[in-house]
Amino acid sequence: MSRLPLAFQFVLLMFSGWVNHHQVDVMEYLQEENRVLKERLGGRRLCFTDIERRRLTRKAKALGHKVLSELCTIKGILSPTTSSLSTSLPDPYTGITPHPNS
Repeated sequence: MSRLPLAFQFVLLMFSGWVNHHQVDVMEYLQEENRVLKERLGGRRLCFTDIERRRLTRKAKALGHKVLSELCTIKGILSPTTSSLSTSLPDPYTGITPHPNS
């Protein structure tokens, strides 16, 4: 088994560090953008359609509860009701309704 040259390992390490730093910057920007947009709404409540809630739930499920609670800048979007609703709605892209036990 051949090893990667030391110079290539160094370049790969530098690139992965840059990518990680860039991703953190993007996430911080998006969180701040959400805060600004929420401030613009004032005290008004955000109303999402069922399809929007389903899209958010699908992305939230991939993150997991702990990460989502750390990242969520708009409280109360996802709840147990939303999660159960999302399992009964048809997929917005395929139109297929999931089986209730899936």
